[in-house]
Amino acid sequence: MAKYQAYLIDLDGTMYRGNAPIPEAADFIRSLQSESIPFRFVTNNSSRTRYKTMEKLKENGIQAEESHILTPSIIAADYIKSQQEDARVFKIGEHGVEEALHSRGLKITEESPDYVLVGIDRHVTYHKLKEACLHIQKGAQFIATNPDLRVPTEEGFVPGNGAYVELIRHVTKTEPIVVGKPDSLMIELALDELNLPHRDVIMVGDNYDTDIMAGIEAGIDTLHVETGVTSRDDLKKVSIQPTYSVKSLADWKQF
Repeated sequence: MAKYQAYLIDLDGTMYRGNAPIPEAADFIRSLQSESIPFRFVTNNSSRTRYKTMEKLKENGIQAEESHILTPSIIAADYIKSQQEDARVFKIGEHGVEEALHSRGLKITEESPDYVLVGIDRHVTYHKLKEACLHIQKGAQFIATNPDLRVPTEEGFVPGNGAYVELIRHVTKTEPIVVGKPDSLMIELALDELNLPHRDVIMVGDNYDTDIMAGIEAGIDTLHVETGVTSRDDLKKVSIQPTYSVKSLADWKQF
């Protein structure tokens, strides 16, 4: 796999599971760094800022810079800003979403929003979900940071942001604009940053429905790892296979 000039890499389920490191992940990143191969972390986790994500990587033995990290919170805030500079946003989400909106000069509001932005919020209430549904029915644009239904942790799978998004979608009968994977937007932005053609870059991730499909949608090669959401048996059920599939990142150099 040394033919690739850059790597786009998922985090949850690929670099770590919840608070537990994936043992092979740090060695994988060190191998890229030792060979001066550039990479970007392309995550669907909207809860953390880039700085907090960098700190979490360091806690798991992985050295990275904020500039190496792309999050759906930043992509969502940029999208809203590009559509309406003075947009008012009702948000479901944690600090990553809040900081992204503030950094783009967007107003967070509880009343008469132009947009409803839904990111993972582990303290969400029924009232908050109800208000989001009502705002969307009154005409607010529905934006989702990502569609992950479940997230791997050290304890097992837990609900992801997609669980909230699906609930709101069913209640409002409204399809959201999704900015995270499997949408190829983050992949294209990473390719622009790296200034490399599609053929020279590979996407690495554990979740077929988000990570691998984002790579496929963007037209780049993909490497699936069995350390998170999608198992080898799950892959037997899909029509478009990843370019490669390995049990863990310890096997990445076999190709």
